[in-house]
Amino acid sequence: MSEGRSSAAGTNSAPTVLRMILGRRLQERRQDAGVSLDDAARALRVTSLTIRRLEKAEVALKPLYVEKLLETYGADRQEIDEFVEYAERANEPGWWHTYRDVLPTWFSAYVSLETGAKTLRTYEPHYVTGLLQTRRYAREVLSGGFPNEGNEELDRRVDLRLRRQSLLERPDAPTLWVVMEEAVLHRVVGGPEVMREQIDRLLEVSELEHISVDVVPFTAGAHVGACAPFTYFRFEERELPDIVYTEVLSGAMYLDQRSDVVAHLEAHSRMSLLTSDAHSRALLNRMRKEYS
Repeated sequence: MSEGRSSAAGTNSAPTVLRMILGRRLQERRQDAGVSLDDAARALRVTSLTIRRLEKAEVALKPLYVEKLLETYGADRQEIDEFVEYAERANEPGWWHTYRDVLPTWFSAYVSLETGAKTLRTYEPHYVTGLLQTRRYAREVLSGGFPNEGNEELDRRVDLRLRRQSLLERPDAPTLWVVMEEAVLHRVVGGPEVMREQIDRLLEVSELEHISVDVVPFTAGAHVGACAPFTYFRFEERELPDIVYTEVLSGAMYLDQRSDVVAHLEAHSRMSLLTSDAHSRALLNRMRKEYS
């Protein structure tokens, strides 16, 4: 991630979580050795900007670069060999790379973060979050978002969305906490049958220990989170900061400045207090009956 606020719409290479971790470790190793950006750049005969981009995971970690930098930082052979091995793994494309024909570069970073996160907290004012969508609901949402695409491309997008959901079934599945507006349940996507099926899915997953679904009722009125959808990521690895993803019409923003992250985290927590598990389930059941 780039420092502070980062628009991913114009990047050419979306980093994997492992590459982000290694970039942070490279930065820590350089700083511990007392080596400046300029000195590290001279060792590779590149600019200091290249070193910064390596440390920020904005470019691939070339094994030869990694080896030379670690030698400059005084690392021993075992540490260098292990780091180079990890760097080679970090440069391997994730499973989502096979969907690159329908996956914008700016969103492939999201899929990587999602796959590696320990905790996800989302706010959704418009639609059910992608990780909990049924196939028919997902297809209707995607067909609305990509009105000019043919059936084959839409099928690929739907398959990608459903494959992302497999992370919730892993033995080490992350915790998912969804806060959505009641308006999501009133937006008729695909007709009553599709909506009923989707609500059944929400009721089902909300029973799982690692998934929470909070529905903010209309009666809550104006509140702090009445804004664009966002997702908060927290990771187990100490090198990775908490990150917030939020969307704009033509791309996305990845925020890692502490003040930005805290503001979104507090907003999510405040919104969750506007409802309860019992109230959310009652609202889901009531809307299910309306679609029957």
